[in-house]
Amino acid sequence: MSFAPMPAERPNADITDDAVLGGKLRLLQPRRGHRVGHDAILLAAAVPARLGEQAVDLGAGVGGAGLALAWRVSGLGVTLVEVDPPLATLATENARRNGLDDRVSTTALDVGAPARTFLAAGITPGSSDHVVMNPPFNDPARHPASPDAGRRKAHVAGRGTLESFVAAAARLLSPRGTLTMIWRADQLADVMAALTADFGGVALLPVHAHPDAPAIRVLVRARKGGRAPLEMYPGLILTDASGRPTQAAEAVLRDGAALDFSGD
Repeated sequence: MSFAPMPAERPNADITDDAVLGGKLRLLQPRRGHRVGHDAILLAAAVPARLGEQAVDLGAGVGGAGLALAWRVSGLGVTLVEVDPPLATLATENARRNGLDDRVSTTALDVGAPARTFLAAGITPGSSDHVVMNPPFNDPARHPASPDAGRRKAHVAGRGTLESFVAAAARLLSPRGTLTMIWRADQLADVMAALTADFGGVALLPVHAHPDAPAIRVLVRARKGGRAPLEMYPGLILTDASGRPTQAAEAVLRDGAALDFSGD
């Protein structure tokens, strides 16, 4: 199911119009609930996509990660998959208003839907070179849930959520296709366990708020059917000791640079 673009001008106090990537993209998004932040831009920067390839963004929301990826990689086709129809409508409009709708499409679909449902929506098993995802990753037993329903839905993982996302990625990817995701660093073991059946060649890039802090996020890249050993790359530091953004972080978050996983 695809959605027609909204009118170019639609006053709505519940929707904001925000600049990301230093103003290179503008995104309509709900004023309350989950909002596009650093995680989506970092995720997009970690995907090793090239011109002419196909990518799917699972749980795309208003399209932050998928659109940032499409902006960075000319000629890349991107499918945004989002279960919430109002968010999917915003994602469609965001693709249009950023001039990316010729190669970015949106489908309102549950990531956990069976293969036949994806196929009916035009998303064929084995057809994607890359899958991108930022699944809900807060364990309600360990992390307080937000009182806001939108944020709670986007952030709180139910039983089997991660496994459902990984299974969908494995089904959609071509052989040797790449899965890229961002996750809480303190729950990395959950990701490694979920990847075991279908993925290998795992590469990890930790993200630190400042030089002396433990990692808060980890970017994970894995290949379908890969056999290479685990690789851990030097972490990305977001701010220096004085609290100012580092040059490396600015290059990614404002300038749209790719994150360097050595060997790409």
